[in-house]
Amino acid sequence: MDIVRCDDQGISQIVEAYEDGRIIAFPTDTVYGLGCNPLNKDSISRIYDIKKRSGKKRFPILGFSKKELEKIVEFNSKAEKISEKFWPGQVTLLLPIRKEITKQIENDGKLAVRVPNNECVLSILKQCKLIIGTSANISGEESILDPKECKMRLPEIDILVDGGEIKSYGESTIIDFVDDEIKIIRKGSVSKDEIEESL
Repeated sequence: MDIVRCDDQGISQIVEAYEDGRIIAFPTDTVYGLGCNPLNKDSISRIYDIKKRSGKKRFPILGFSKKELEKIVEFNSKAEKISEKFWPGQVTLLLPIRKEITKQIENDGKLAVRVPNNECVLSILKQCKLIIGTSANISGEESILDPKECKMRLPEIDILVDGGEIKSYGESTIIDFVDDEIKIIRKGSVSKDEIEESL
């Protein structure tokens, strides 16, 4: 496992690892995340193995901006308003995948997408645009806030971005849209009231 800092040299190593299909652990505004290129199926199946998770549940995708995420999912008018108010930040939206990319991201339903509010991961995303962003832990175990713990608990990671210990703002709130109504799938640090006020 290579350990890098979130500086220019580290970011160029991370981008290279991303392009080579390697698995990256990185800090976000909520917990340490585990990621790879979302279009690399072999890398994604390795993340399922590392997390000991079944391949049925899709991983969320982090984007540098809404503009990048619009290339893979379709925003409705409520999603537009919510993303304007809360991104970058702790709100994840479940949105329909764009037809033209279903072949690349085997999924004919919805994807969970978010723009994280963390300088380090945004500087990675500035170069990579999109990255799988699932929590860096074995499924069912506690999330990780400390890079030393990442190293210990997930030795199969290829490259670890040491962003120090995360002062987490809590998990992101996950929102789905059913018949144009918002449905909270997971309560997180942004409340339903705050979300409804943005509409």
